[in-house]
Amino acid sequence: MKEKETTYELSEFKAASKALCPRCRKGKIFTGNTYGFKTQKMNTHCDYCGLRYEREPGYFYVSMFVSYAFTVAEMITACLATYILTGNDSSFWLYSIVALVTVFVLSPFNYRYSRVVLMYWLSPGLNYNPNIKQKEINPTSRTL
Repeated sequence: MKEKETTYELSEFKAASKALCPRCRKGKIFTGNTYGFKTQKMNTHCDYCGLRYEREPGYFYVSMFVSYAFTVAEMITACLATYILTGNDSSFWLYSIVALVTVFVLSPFNYRYSRVVLMYWLSPGLNYNPNIKQKEINPTSRTL
């Protein structure tokens, strides 16, 4: 007797957190880890469905605004946590150092997920298609 093959579909948030293609949710957007010794690079196309990630020249400039929003929220959160933990509200250098360390430590996260947020939730026309088939694309120039 032949067993029925079941496929598990990732939710939109889970696929975005793993930085998977917004159209097929199978191909990886980035090569490498967010934090690691190798730099993370962005693929130009999805390995599974062939979606070109940079839809037009300058497409990822908008992700700078998303990254800016992430950075502001992270700095405010870090400085608020510093105030709650230390109770010190007069040290300019303490808050400057906390803000700069926060920005430096979270910059790889912001780089990756500002682009993911742009593709998943801020780009019209990039919708999930569970019926998309694997395509062969030109194997040259896979990373940006």
